[in-house]
Amino acid sequence: GTNRAALQRFHAKLAGLHLLDPACGCGNFLVVAYRELRRLEVETIRALYRDELQKGLQVLNVADLLRVSVEQCFGIEVEEFPAQIAQVALWLVDHQMNLEVADAFGAYFTRLPLTQTAHVLNANALRVDWDAAFGNAQPAAFDYLLGNPPFGGKKEQSAAQKADLAAVLHAIQGAGVLDFVTGWYVKAARYMAEHPETVTAFVSTNSISQGEQVGILWNELFTRYGAKLHFAHRTFRWTNEARGKAAVHVVIEGFGLSDVPSKRLFEYDDVRGEPHERAVTNINPYLVEGGDVVVLKRRHPLCDVPPIREGSALIDFGLFVLDEEDADSLVAAHPEAASWLRPYYNGDDLINGIRRRCLWLEGVAPQAWRSCDPVRRRVETVREKRAGSNRAATIKLAATPAVFGELRQPRRRYLFVPKTSSENRRYIPMAFQEPEVVLNNTSLYIEGATAYHFGVLTSAMHMTWMRYTAGRMKSDYRYSNTVVYNNFPWPEPTAAQRSAVNAAAQAVLDARQPFLDAGATLADLYDPLAMPPALVKAHAALDRAVDRAYRPQPFPNEAGRVAFLFERYEAHTNALFAAGKTPRSGRTSLRSGAP
Repeated sequence: GTNRAALQRFHAKLAGLHLLDPACGCGNFLVVAYRELRRLEVETIRALYRDELQKGLQVLNVADLLRVSVEQCFGIEVEEFPAQIAQVALWLVDHQMNLEVADAFGAYFTRLPLTQTAHVLNANALRVDWDAAFGNAQPAAFDYLLGNPPFGGKKEQSAAQKADLAAVLHAIQGAGVLDFVTGWYVKAARYMAEHPETVTAFVSTNSISQGEQVGILWNELFTRYGAKLHFAHRTFRWTNEARGKAAVHVVIEGFGLSDVPSKRLFEYDDVRGEPHERAVTNINPYLVEGGDVVVLKRRHPLCDVPPIREGSALIDFGLFVLDEEDADSLVAAHPEAASWLRPYYNGDDLINGIRRRCLWLEGVAPQAWRSCDPVRRRVETVREKRAGSNRAATIKLAATPAVFGELRQPRRRYLFVPKTSSENRRYIPMAFQEPEVVLNNTSLYIEGATAYHFGVLTSAMHMTWMRYTAGRMKSDYRYSNTVVYNNFPWPEPTAAQRSAVNAAAQAVLDARQPFLDAGATLADLYDPLAMPPALVKAHAALDRAVDRAYRPQPFPNEAGRVAFLFERYEAHTNALFAAGKTPRSGRTSLRSGAP
C-alpha cells in the first residue's frame, strides 16, 4: 500500500519473475500472464509515485520506471507455425501494454526498435531439457510453470505421442493408462526437484483427477517428489469461440514441492457457471479436502464383503450370442437346441432391456450338438478363428472351441453390476439375476449378494465414491472392481442399521418391479427426466438409511460425503499397516503422503 520500501521490493520481484509455458501453442497463457504482470507494475508505480501524480507533477521518464519485460516469458511449442504466432502475439501485447502505460501516465511511450523479445522455442517439450533449452537466455530457475498441455487419452495418442510419453514415464508402473498431459506433470515435478522454489499450474482434462490415473500419477508425485497441491479448480466446462471447437470438462491443479499454510479450492455448483472459493487445510489428488491419499488397485475388498468378479470372456467372435429372432429360428428348426440356450446380457443389454441368448454347451454331450448343423458350424468357425489368432493364449483355446474362452459364471443368485453407465444417471442401475443368466466380461457380479449389499452399492454414498474413483469411457463412468469396489470403505452398521438398509433396499426393488413388468427398462427408470416419483422417493429413503449407517449427522453435500469417505479409507489402510499387513494389491499404498 504505502510502504515505499515494500513497494520497491515488490516491483523488483515482478521484474525478476520468469515464466515457462512448456506447451504454449499460440501463446495465449503467456500473453495473459505477461499482460497481468505489466498491469501490476503500473499499479505499483502509481503507488510509488502517488503523491507526485496527485499533484499533477510529471513523473520521471516512464522508460526509466518500467522494468517488466517480455523477455521474462518463455515457451516451448512442438509445431513451428504456432510457435511463430506466439512470438508475434507477445510483441503485440507488449505494444498494447505500452499504450496503457502512456494512458496511465500521460507520456507517450513505445519500445522501438524491438530489442526485447520473448523466448519461444520450437521443440518437443517432452524430449527437451527444460533446464537448458534456451541457451544463454536460460534463467537460473523459472518461477512459474503454467499452461494447458495437450490432453490425449490413451486411445487418442498417436504412436509418436506414446513414444514421447514413454520416454518420460518409463519408470512408472502402470503408466500405460495415463493421459498424454501427465508427461508434463512428471517433467514439471522433476524440474521442481532441481528448483524447489518453482511452482506449477496446469489446465488438464478432469480424467486425471478420477479413477485409476490418480493413483498412478500422484503416487509417483507424492512418493518420489513430495508434491503438494496448493490450489485447484474442480471440474468445469471449458470452451472457446472457435468454430466447431468442442467444450471439454477440465480441472486446474496448482502444485509445488513445498507445502503452503492455506490452500484454495474452487468448486462449481454448475460446471458451466462460476466457482466459489473455499479455504481448506489440504487438497488431495481427487480435488477434495482431505489427506494426501490415493486409491490404488486392490485384488480383494478392503472390508469384509463378498468379492466382485468379472463375467465370462466368450472369445467367440460373436458366434455364441444370438438375438431373439435367431434363437427362435434355431429352436424352431432344432427343438433340442432349446436346452442349450441361456439368457445372456452384457452391461448395455441389462440397462437397455436388450434380450439375447447364448449357446451354453458346457456339460452338453458332444454327440448331441454335433448332430445339429447350425450349432456345429458355429463351433467349427470359433475353432478356426481361435486357431488363426496371433495370440498364443487364444490359439490354445482352439482345443476347446465349444466353450467360452474364460468361463466365470456364478453358480448362485448374484448382483449384476454393469461396468459402464451414463454420467447423467444418479445411480448405476444394478439388478439381481439367477445363475442361469449369463453375463460377459463387460460386466461384474457379486455372487451371494444380499439386499444389504445392493442397498449400499446403489446409495448416494457409494455413487459419490464411484464418481471420484471410477475411470471414464468417453464421458460415461467406468466402474472398476479393483479400484472402486475393492477400495470402498463400507459402513460398520449396528443390527438395527443393517435391517434399515435391507428394508430400504427392498423398497427400491419393489418400486422398480411394476414398471419393469410393464416393459420399462432400467435405462427408463434411471433417466433423470423419467425416473418415477415412487422410485425417487425409495432411493431417497435408502440414501438416508445408508448415511445413518455411517454416522448420525446428515451430509451437507457431495463434497462432505467424499471427504468423509476418504477419511474412512485412510483409516482402513492405516489399520492394515498398523497390523503389519501388506497391501493386497501387492503395490505401495499411500498414507498422508508417505509410502
